[in-house]
Amino acid sequence: MSTDKIMGMLLLACIALSCGCVENGAQGNRYPILDRDGAIPANATKMTPSADGYPPQLHSGEYEAPVPLARTVNTAGAEDSPFIPAGSGELYFFFTPDVKVPVEKQILDGVTGIYVSRWADGGWGEPERVLLQDAGKLSLDGCEFVSGNTMLFCSAREGYSGIHWFSATLADGGWSGWANSDFDPAYQVGELHITDDGNRLYFHSSREGGSGGLDIGVSERADGKWQPPENVGAVNTAGDEGWPYLTPDGGELWFTRTYMGSPAVLRSRSVNGEWQDPELILSQFAGEPTLDDEGNIYFVHHYYKDGVMIEADIYMAHRK
Repeated sequence: MSTDKIMGMLLLACIALSCGCVENGAQGNRYPILDRDGAIPANATKMTPSADGYPPQLHSGEYEAPVPLARTVNTAGAEDSPFIPAGSGELYFFFTPDVKVPVEKQILDGVTGIYVSRWADGGWGEPERVLLQDAGKLSLDGCEFVSGNTMLFCSAREGYSGIHWFSATLADGGWSGWANSDFDPAYQVGELHITDDGNRLYFHSSREGGSGGLDIGVSERADGKWQPPENVGAVNTAGDEGWPYLTPDGGELWFTRTYMGSPAVLRSRSVNGEWQDPELILSQFAGEPTLDDEGNIYFVHHYYKDGVMIEADIYMAHRK
């Protein structure tokens, strides 16, 4: 499970669905709904900061040392890809109970997918599964982006070949009306963030013409269509940059970059409409940043031991 893990997992899920591997292993039990704890192996290791050989490193005086979220969110499974919609009091994330399980089996475990936790009484509440598929049908969903009553997410699902972007609408307390919401295939849209005014789409891709590896690009919306993207040259290098997050005022672009061999979190500020040289904020297996309304940073931290990923947790660094 690397920094591009969810897209990779979805691609494998597509292969499993199209070749019939899922049906062969399902034994007639299609998409059972289980609780998270019940799906985590009894011998799974719950990592703690004291046992972490590669703890996240803070490089900014604006924040306090990062700490993992409470047990209500983090488990001995893998919590990943956090996203906090502005003004919502909600934390969305991806969860899978056992990173060692092949993706064609994860799609059947009844718990792998997108979850949401809500802020109440000074803490994040017990997460709930966000169901984004019709009963009796299989899908593996991730890469969630939420704005108002609309969710965009990428998915490998029955009836489709390959990974596709879908949309869903929040109504009566639940998500429904999911529909294909693909972008122009030439844009190769990876994980994304759309500005609050709905006019700019930031995303990462490995399309030709970039600086190398994954690059962050931006597409403007005109006449109801996303225009050909431009490379955000101020933040891209010959390495990988991706997983963009924009602050609600559009003044800060947060993203993930490979730094000294592992994911790191950086921030670029906009000055007179131009993105500035990015600052290193967090490093050492820290990625996919998102901010809450107080400006606290949330990110995923992967625990490694002897070159093997053990699990993943969501961390937070309080703004001073």
